This record gives sequence, structure tokens and C-alpha cells, in this order.
Amino acid sequence: MGFEPASEILSRYTVIDLTRARAGPTAARQLADWGANVIKIETPGQGGSGDLGARHGPDFQNLHRNKRSMTLDLKSPEGVEVFNKLAATADVIIENYRPDVKFRLGIDYESIRKINPRIVYGSISGFGQDGPYRNRPGLDQIAQGLGGHMSVTGKPGDGPMRSGAAISDMTAGLLCANGILIALLGREHSGEGQWVDTSLLEAQIFLLDFQAARWLVDKEVPPQAGNDHPTNVPMGVFKTSDGYINIAPMAHMWAKVCTVLGVEDLIDNPDFVDQPQRFKNRAAVNAALEAATIHKNCEEWIALLNDAGIPCGPINTLDQTFADPQVIHLRVAQKVTSPVRGTIEVVGQPVHMSNTPNRLARPSPEYGEHTAEVLSELGYSDDDIAALSGSGVV
Repeated sequence: MGFEPASEILSRYTVIDLTRARAGPTAARQLADWGANVIKIETPGQGGSGDLGARHGPDFQNLHRNKRSMTLDLKSPEGVEVFNKLAATADVIIENYRPDVKFRLGIDYESIRKINPRIVYGSISGFGQDGPYRNRPGLDQIAQGLGGHMSVTGKPGDGPMRSGAAISDMTAGLLCANGILIALLGREHSGEGQWVDTSLLEAQIFLLDFQAARWLVDKEVPPQAGNDHPTNVPMGVFKTSDGYINIAPMAHMWAKVCTVLGVEDLIDNPDFVDQPQRFKNRAAVNAALEAATIHKNCEEWIALLNDAGIPCGPINTLDQTFADPQVIHLRVAQKVTSPVRGTIEVVGQPVHMSNTPNRLARPSPEYGEHTAEVLSELGYSDDDIAALSGSGVV
């Protein structure tokens, strides 16, 4: 079948995807979804179950669409020879091994640069390519803890809480993809590639943004605030007659939200009159507002608040999220046909470009599905491919 790009914009680039788990595959998926020829390298003899559960399970199918798969033993000299031939004409390599592994295999940036000085080499690690934690194993939850996220998540007094999504993995993958694109732009001027690296730890701290800045600028250690906004009051979760909703008025909307909720007497209450007073008396503010919100259901309050221009919304389970008319309109869920699962839906790209569309051109590949195809593109004959397969190199 050959390479079928998901978009034209990156179709001239070939990407070697050495990644596993989530952060690295996320970076490679960004490039694949915008048309890059992403070749996922998998270890021969492992059956392709991977480290994200079953190959045909939701996680793998969501992460590896629009890629091709080939098997290759990078621990054998013959496998490294094939890899080097592939790398010689590739544009990008992405890996998320522990920092020392690529050097042991002889496929680190400096080694590949000698073969192809135009290569852009993307690396994601747990804690960075050097430093005292360089060789520690890194996972998303470890980064959430070390990076400070768990200290500001959850209800006060309930102990630290992880995020329900793999936020450091996802952020690191997106940052790496962004860095790779910048490096490709830079190569147009310099003619040379470069090494791009990030880590789960750096990504996690970057994601904290204003929370991190509260410490860096004012030396304030942000506490847990539960469902309340860390600094703006009122902004949080309020109980209704049939559930809970988010209400998030800006500071200047205090009088408006009180009016909509029918508690105008709170507007000039000296304990609530301005943002510092409301922050100081947050519990009392929330209790006073919730005494009103419990008298109508979620749908009624959301309609009233939206009509008044006050930010608000439901708190959905994922089945409700994907049934929401706005989510459907945005085509967040997109269909792809798997040879094993049939037609399934995965999460589409959240960026819309007027002149650069993308699509799900192919499902996540079967294990080693494109090995012979890629080797043939490199100039290997059928006999060569059979010999490599017979010796376990591919």
C-alpha cells in the first residue's frame, strides 16, 4: 500500500519512532497526524502487545494511528546497520529510552549526526538527559509528585492527589513535538539538524504555570484548594437539586452572579464586598451561594447563568462528554477502521487549520505490518528481507 499521509503539510518528512509508553508516542502521533511518514520500530519476537496493554485495546489504538510498524533488533549489529541506513535519509528520530540506552545501542544523536547531519533527534526522559536523577526510571505519577502538581491537587487536608489524566506524559510529548517542528524550521536556515530534549519533570513544572509563578515571584507556596479556584472567589463546584455544576464568574461579575442566583443581599456584605474579602471568607461565600443553587437543577442554572454571560457548565462523565452537542460539532471523536476491531472512534486532533486539514488515514498498525515495505523502500531485495527475517533481525 505504501505511505499514505494524513495531511500534506508534513508529508515530506520521515520520522523514526523508537518510543514506548505514552510521552514519546504522543510526540510521534502529533507528527503522524499532520502527515509525516512515521515508522514505528518494534522489537522482533515480542508479538507487539507493547507496554500499554493489548495492541487492539483503546490506548494503543488511540496513540499509534497514522503510523507504520516495522520490527528491528537494535541489539544486533545487523539491526543497527539497517537502522543507520534508515536514519541516513530520515528527518527525525524520536526516543524516550532512559538516557544511557541510546548510547549503549550506538544510536545516540552524535552517532547518527555523523551519518546524517540534518537529523532532528527528539528525546524525552523522566528527569533530563543529565543531572543527579538522570538514570532514575521516570513515570507520569512520579513527575506529578516531584514536580509539585500533587501538592496543589485535591481537597485541603485530604493529602496529595494525582491528576486523573497522564498530564506530564502528554505535556512532554506535545512539547517535544513542538521542539521538533522548531528544529525543522531552523534546519531550513542552517542546513543542520539538532538534538531536542525535554523531560516529564520539566513538562510538569511548565504545566503548573501560574502556580509555579506564585512561588518563583512571590515565594508563596500554593496550597490545595480542591474544586475551588486557587485565587479567584467564587469559582468552583456548587450543588444543585440534581447534581453539581461549575460556576466560574470573573471578579467583576460578583454582583451579576448574586443577582442571577437571587441572593442580591450578598452583594454589599462587608465580608464579601471585594476579592480579598471573598478569598478570606471563601467557605462562607460558597455556602451562601450553594444555599441558592440547590433549589434548581443543573440544566436550569446553566441556562440562566449562560444567558447572563457568566461562565458555567456541567460536570460530565466521559459518556456525557462525547454525547454533548458541542463536542459532536467539533468532531473530537473521529472514526477509523481497524482490521481487527472494525470501525472505532479515537480522539482527533484538537487544532483546526483553514488551509491544512488532517485526517485519520490509517488505523494503528499491526505488529511489524510494514517491515517488508519499509525495507524494500530502503533498497533491500526480497531475498535480503527473507534473510533478515530468518536471522531474527526483523
